[in-house]
Amino acid sequence: MCMKELTDGNRVAMRSARSVRHYLPGGCENGGGIGRLVGYISNAAKETDGKHLVTDTRGPRWFAGTSFVRLLGAILIMAKDRIIAPKRIHHIHVAGRGSTSRKLILTEAARFLGCYHVLHLHDYDYASDFAARSPRQQFLIRRMFQYADCVVALGQRDRTMLTTLLGVDERRIVVAHNCVPDPGARNDRVGETPLIVFLGRLSERKGVKELLLALSHPIMKELRWRAVLAGDGPVEDYRRQAAAMALSNLVEMPGWLDADKARALCARADILVLPSHAEGMAMAVIEGLAHGLAVVTTRVGAHEEAISDGETGIFVPVGDKDALAAALAKLVSDPEIRNRLSAKGRAHYLNHFSMKAYMRSLEKLYESVSMQPRTTVCAP
Repeated sequence: MCMKELTDGNRVAMRSARSVRHYLPGGCENGGGIGRLVGYISNAAKETDGKHLVTDTRGPRWFAGTSFVRLLGAILIMAKDRIIAPKRIHHIHVAGRGSTSRKLILTEAARFLGCYHVLHLHDYDYASDFAARSPRQQFLIRRMFQYADCVVALGQRDRTMLTTLLGVDERRIVVAHNCVPDPGARNDRVGETPLIVFLGRLSERKGVKELLLALSHPIMKELRWRAVLAGDGPVEDYRRQAAAMALSNLVEMPGWLDADKARALCARADILVLPSHAEGMAMAVIEGLAHGLAVVTTRVGAHEEAISDGETGIFVPVGDKDALAAALAKLVSDPEIRNRLSAKGRAHYLNHFSMKAYMRSLEKLYESVSMQPRTTVCAP
């Protein structure tokens, strides 16, 4: 452990004084799953003495000129914080591709300024992204992760990758599964047409192609159901594919929904499906558990750390439209199985993925970072 035992009085004093700034692409509104998570954290912090600020490092979408200005602005904000709030912790959220390029610059600024900073990895396959980079870039990326005061991973797979591939001291790594606020007890939907929901970017990586094929499968055509596929991406292309499969009257694609609308959608749903080919820890899976939905997903990323097959959800093989159709048909046609998965999934969320537990973990992490000299390491 990197932190010393603290008295209750010291803990309260530190919590009331501590503040955190989050850096992420697109901010809470346009940052996808990362933005949604940071929004949840920021809102939860308002109920305590903590203060969580959010800085956009890219803008709503990537454009060379405006994104550079956003990044420069983030560095200037960090420099100002170093003067007016020297104890502020800078929580930097990073993924692959352009996000890594921006965070290489931002973390270099944090080290130069002497800021406490945490690096939080969100990516569905960071090892592959890293392998595709030049030796020089790989050297810089390793240094970026190794020099952070703490590194947050979404699951054990990423923790192993950070230690073996990027050389991060395991004592600096904290595993923190994603979380969502508690939406409350599930509404009774006895006798209503089962509603299947998908939350996430409409893309091949998320398995939308197989999902449409599964929904148009002969065994699904015999059953009564509806589906909503909510997310951004090439929505019109997928609408055309759904129409070609005669699904237009059964499947709705409203585009991206903000957190409130996504919550309202889940409140009237029965099944959440996410047949992804690759994930870190999908926010949608945790949303499904929180709302007491029967979750159907794949064994990718850290999903096996959140779902127990047949107990709190159902796993299907990646890319297997027939298995996906069979799983959905079973849930649509058997309310008893849905209700059992609903109850166990909701209980599992309350025990392991609640916002209160997540905020306690973050507070412990921030406490350990702020208590240490710049040369010591941090452990969960």
